[in-house]
Amino acid sequence: MQSKRPEFLMGRAEFVALIAMMFATIAFSTDAMLPGLPQIAADLAPDTPERVPLILTAFVLGLGLGTFITGPLSDAFGRKPVVYAGAALYIGATVVAWASQSLEVMLVARVVQGIGAAGPRIVALAIIRDLFSGRQMAKIMSFVMMIFVLVPAIAPTMGAVIISFAGWRGIFAAFVLFALTTILWMGLRLPETLPPSARRPLRLPLLWRAVREIFANRMVCLSIMVQTLAMAILFATLMLVQPIYDQVYDRADSFPYWFGVVAIISGSSSLLNALLVVRYGMQRLVTITLGAQIVLSGTMVGFGLGDLPEPLGFGFFLCWQVCLFFQAGLVMGNLNALAMEPMGHIAGMAASVIGAISTVFAAIIASPIGLLFNGTITPLIGSVTALAAAGFALMLVLGRVVQRQEAAVSDPAE
Repeated sequence: MQSKRPEFLMGRAEFVALIAMMFATIAFSTDAMLPGLPQIAADLAPDTPERVPLILTAFVLGLGLGTFITGPLSDAFGRKPVVYAGAALYIGATVVAWASQSLEVMLVARVVQGIGAAGPRIVALAIIRDLFSGRQMAKIMSFVMMIFVLVPAIAPTMGAVIISFAGWRGIFAAFVLFALTTILWMGLRLPETLPPSARRPLRLPLLWRAVREIFANRMVCLSIMVQTLAMAILFATLMLVQPIYDQVYDRADSFPYWFGVVAIISGSSSLLNALLVVRYGMQRLVTITLGAQIVLSGTMVGFGLGDLPEPLGFGFFLCWQVCLFFQAGLVMGNLNALAMEPMGHIAGMAASVIGAISTVFAAIIASPIGLLFNGTITPLIGSVTALAAAGFALMLVLGRVVQRQEAAVSDPAE
């Protein structure tokens, strides 16, 4: 652990809570919106309600764009100024979204909101890195993620409560309050963690060099491609899960509670991954998980399990949803680690580039899937099957690349 400790102004528990709140900006900004989609559709897009889930992917698209620049900016200007700037952009865009009278204005505002949200999310990781190292850093991250996983569980319920009192526009007022609370808490209690002497000038050639090096490494490219597909699966599901609960299973009122149960159960996948990855390795575990998703989703589509009479149909869909979110916990971190493994010498820059590329292209892939919704679960589960199959094929190629690299290391003469 470095000499500059968060206990200078706050205890470790308070520090973990603050960082978790910075992380939670993204989950709160997406999951709290889910119960409000029907009302937004009725007000802003009564003739094209299938376009309303784009509100979620618009935010994710902006998040990806913001991720690309936030890391380098915080290295150049310090952590807190970038958080303040991101929060100001987030709040301004949230006010525009709150006042919007058309879906088009809402979508633009959500893209800008996502760009602003990248500030707290990415800089939170940098702050942890500034203050901790080794096992202490891993310990802090574990505590943060334990708190962070609860946000998707309670955000839809919070959104539903807000809507019941203030309508869907009240959700955006809650976003502003959440952001203001975060930056005030950080401003008053956490000192700047990157002193001027440790800052690095913002140089675009360095960013471009990192991009070229990333794309020159086949293992990294394949990992990013699979990570993009896995994120597209997650984003497409988030776009369509509320309409499915509403229109297919007539459970709009209880959706926040079901979603919370799914999130809590799926959160345990991080603990399981910690146990399995040591035994099976990152590449093999991702391949096995995607293979299992192909079988599960293919069975759901092939036998029409989600279309069975109630309550069997809903029960099968609920189990499928749990498994899908569970899959995310077994796949996303391992793919990110695979992509970062050869990039240790440019870790900070590579993290921004890899995160931005995978997030932006995942949003691009997920957006048309959301528009395919036809009142059944088939478009979503069929798309998940296809994306998982593509990811599985790429992981087989990645496995051969890893084997060749290991063979070359063990026998340099070859």
